[in-house]
Amino acid sequence: VQLQASGGGSVQAGGAVRLSCAASARTFSSYTLAWFRQAPGKEREFVAIVSVGGDRFMYADFVKGRFTISRDNAKNTMYLQMNSLKPEDTAVYFCAAGVSWTTEKKRYISWGQGTQVTVSS
Repeated sequence: VQLQASGGGSVQAGGAVRLSCAASARTFSSYTLAWFRQAPGKEREFVAIVSVGGDRFMYADFVKGRFTISRDNAKNTMYLQMNSLKPEDTAVYFCAAGVSWTTEKKRYISWGQGTQVTVSS
């Protein structure tokens, strides 16, 4: 499945951004989907994951209560609503598809190209 992330941009601390991840495959609804992020000089890290049916979620501790992951299988699209953004949320955000319920990036089989989110103080 091919993924394309969009929606990044520059925002002030406390602001909000909504990311989208569109997929090309009709098998989109068969995949577990996740968001990862990578800040300059740091490793790519897990942010959030949503189940195939969109009814099960898990978040990294540093985004709990601020970010919401969702998916619309009819539109082949996943979302990440990011509220109360902090400067430390600045990173390139990647969407990923896999067949396992996991936070390990090496287990994901398809990645989007990434979208930059910059949060200024």
